[in-house]
Amino acid sequence: MRMKDVSAEAAEPADAGLRPLSARSVVLSLLLGTHPPELPVKDLIRFVEPFGVGGSTLRAALSRMTAAGDLRRGDDAVYGLSDRLLARQRRQDEAVRPRTRAWRGDWEMLVVTATGRGPAARADLRTRLAALRLAELREGVWLRPANLARPIPADLAATAQAYTARPDRPAPGLAADLWPLTTWSATARALLARASESRLPADRFTVFAAAVRHLLADPVLPPELLPADWPGDELRAAYAEYRAELSRPAEHPAG
Repeated sequence: MRMKDVSAEAAEPADAGLRPLSARSVVLSLLLGTHPPELPVKDLIRFVEPFGVGGSTLRAALSRMTAAGDLRRGDDAVYGLSDRLLARQRRQDEAVRPRTRAWRGDWEMLVVTATGRGPAARADLRTRLAALRLAELREGVWLRPANLARPIPADLAATAQAYTARPDRPAPGLAADLWPLTTWSATARALLARASESRLPADRFTVFAAAVRHLLADPVLPPELLPADWPGDELRAAYAEYRAELSRPAEHPAG
């Protein structure tokens, strides 16, 4: 199963991955985009009101999210992300601002060596490797161009061995086989178009929440391996502009 299957969350352009707003999704999206990721109830009420979420609905959602381990409640009714969701925020930050280095033709390759793992352990490993923006060439063999400025987590050494490789086949064709670049680009263009057309706070919020999810599936390849007019940087810039828009309370009703 290759990365193009693992990344199936990247929606087709027809719906661009848009999801209906709920109190939980609004709160999580707000906190995931806030640094540090915590807000008092009074600010959360002000943020969610333009999205049709009332104060009583918000408080009920906060209680459920705290009980579920999504949030932690601090002093003075300040809510912040749990440790589990702090890890998700770090992945989101990396998706919005990936750290790259010059690519010199080498590829990272991880070969899964552990045996006897159950289905849950195998699925967890696949999720972790996909989150590292590796793609599966064949079962147990994962690779990507070595252009990301991030280490392979040390604990993966117990289940996989890491190598530096130079495939014989042309790199652009290999990248096109490993990642659904045309589909990803089309969905990103659809999101950019929806963002430019959206005027209501709830509509814009929904579009940019989908944009962040889509950026998590961006393989962040070297420019020479990408199709012409790749929209990754454009989508990141649009999201950064939207976050700046949200941070200007005098100019935007969502705070």
